[in-house]
Amino acid sequence: MDLFNKILISRGMTTQALRQRFLQPDYANTKYDPFLLPDMQKAVERLKQAHQKQEKIVIYGDYDIDGLSATALLLDAFGKFGFENVEAFIPNRFVEGYGMTMGAVDKVAAMGANLIVTVDTGSLCHAEIEYASSLGIDTVVTDHHNVAETPPPSVAAVNPKFPGHTYPFRDLCGAGVAFKLVQALQGELDGLPDGHEKWLLDLVALGTVCDIVKLEDENRANVYWGLEVLKKQQRTGLKALMTVAGMEPVKVNARSLGFGLGPRMNAAGRLETAQHALDMLVADDGLTALAASEKLEELNIKRRSIQDEIFEEACQQAEELADDRVLVVSSDGWNHGVIGIVASKLVEKYKKPVFIIGERGSEATGSARSFGDFSAADAVRAADDIIIKGGGHGAAAGVTLTTEKIGDFRRRVNEFYDSLQLSNQERYLLPKADVEIDDFSEINEELVENLAKMEPFGNGNPEPILKISQATVLSARRMGADGQHVKLTLRDKNNKVLQMLAFNTPEEFFCEPGDEVSVWFQPIINEWQGVRTVEGRLLHLDKKLYF
Repeated sequence: MDLFNKILISRGMTTQALRQRFLQPDYANTKYDPFLLPDMQKAVERLKQAHQKQEKIVIYGDYDIDGLSATALLLDAFGKFGFENVEAFIPNRFVEGYGMTMGAVDKVAAMGANLIVTVDTGSLCHAEIEYASSLGIDTVVTDHHNVAETPPPSVAAVNPKFPGHTYPFRDLCGAGVAFKLVQALQGELDGLPDGHEKWLLDLVALGTVCDIVKLEDENRANVYWGLEVLKKQQRTGLKALMTVAGMEPVKVNARSLGFGLGPRMNAAGRLETAQHALDMLVADDGLTALAASEKLEELNIKRRSIQDEIFEEACQQAEELADDRVLVVSSDGWNHGVIGIVASKLVEKYKKPVFIIGERGSEATGSARSFGDFSAADAVRAADDIIIKGGGHGAAAGVTLTTEKIGDFRRRVNEFYDSLQLSNQERYLLPKADVEIDDFSEINEELVENLAKMEPFGNGNPEPILKISQATVLSARRMGADGQHVKLTLRDKNNKVLQMLAFNTPEEFFCEPGDEVSVWFQPIINEWQGVRTVEGRLLHLDKKLYF
């Protein structure tokens, strides 16, 4: 059995039928009845009423990529359905904050709204929706986040997380739920014939990949076909952004969205306003789209610079807290829109859960990243009596507290960690190999091309990882201005040679010729000056020690 089929089997694809269904996702077979979602019928009826009366509709989207993609999707679809009085409202992270707020509702009311349609938010905004109602504004919620026991007081609340429905897939992102609303409206309104909704899948793919929901079932099919739409460059804004990012449309994949388009769009909301990203998505002429895309590129460069500065300062604090099991670092002026990214980088470097807190006078706001058996949300709850608010889930959480309580918070979360009596947590950060190989004989261009058929990669379908337990280092070369990257030449037991490359490498990856190592890697094709070579993206390395 060849290596590619071994990888498929390791992922549970033990029959030809399962492999076929996985490698060629069928959009039609996963186009589940949207009316099986809770309150979808109510949502459609209210929108039909708004259509008939041409009421003012405001689409209220979250400022992350999922919310922005969903907002652009509904603006596009509503236009095709003949809604003539539609605007979008994207809250500012630094002004309105996350979710619906009273101040934001006032702004939407000032826009003359009769109906709010939320995307990627709203399920927990009971008071805000009630306030909107008191102003004569109805609300239709479309969302995918966790819900309370009691639904919000909206006309409809469409969210697969609500209980009591028979929709067969519950892990849609915000853009995915908005797309289901479009599918439901297709049978009730003219303007978007059956099948033509697939041209919206580029936006669904963008939201799905960047929101890191599981790429399974309906999500996988939507992203698979959404990438095909992206390759055709139908949307002026995304075409411009790909140009600015230096992407070849024919080569676009999930990684392109998650590491190329996504960071550029997110930079707008992190530093200024996510409206810049929405302007790019809805642009219908090339010059406007290019200007918006160049603005996003500018902000992303600035974001990286700010991020690097915060990371350096945070590392200095982390070194002084080397004995802490949970890192809690803080400083005045750290940009709240960026600290979440820095928290992830600190986890990667120090192999510890991290809370990074930006101080603003007497109040401070932080983001947490964790892994393994230590829940960031549980740690926040353990400090409930000394914080203002906080919440999240196991891997990520947020917290707001008074600045003077940061020291107390640091002690509390470390005490909580100790109370759990955890051990060997670093193992959760190690890559997990799909298949262990004996040599490099099957690491070739054909394998890389076959692995590409497993796209889209992401949550629930990570890029395959291989492990070779015994290889010899022939050469090791430091690369980069600061020697932070490494290129290894490895030889297997049969004398076949393969080069491995790792960026921003931990010190233990720097080997000496003759070292015996175990290596976890991903096969890739490197193209340089017209020459294609198969190499390995080095993920982890263990040196064999002999005493």
